[in-house]
Amino acid sequence: MHVSAKADYAVRALVELTAMTAVQPGYVTVEQLAAKQTLPVKFLETIFTELRKDSIVVSRRGVDGGYRLARNAAEISVADVIRAVDGPLAAVRGLRPEDTEYGGAATVLPQVWVALRAAVRKVLEGVTLEDLVSGELPTDVAALLEPAAAWHRR
Repeated sequence: MHVSAKADYAVRALVELTAMTAVQPGYVTVEQLAAKQTLPVKFLETIFTELRKDSIVVSRRGVDGGYRLARNAAEISVADVIRAVDGPLAAVRGLRPEDTEYGGAATVLPQVWVALRAAVRKVLEGVTLEDLVSGELPTDVAALLEPAAAWHRR
């Protein structure tokens, strides 16, 4: 699976937003978030426009303006954020996995693509912004990190 820079930046900025507003409720500017995570401001502005359109954040203009989460951090999953900025979690040549069709020896391959999407969903839908800020991943996700092989490139 490929995580785009856009998705990575969006999740990092929202985790930072969650942490900052837990200490001091209110609105946070894109500039503040970019500085905390060393992210490009202009790119982050574009990302936050998409997050606002998808009702992940709300914005306010003015001196005390900026962004805040549109709902509780425990209700916003990593999957929600990625879908808001990148679209579906798993696609095969731009198609939904269940819309792929192959002949011959590859007939069963769409089932692998659907299973892959299910596995990705299980992790990304199971981890919330609150989980990331607390540093405590759900048990089933943390268990995936236990085998040494999880940390090795192949």
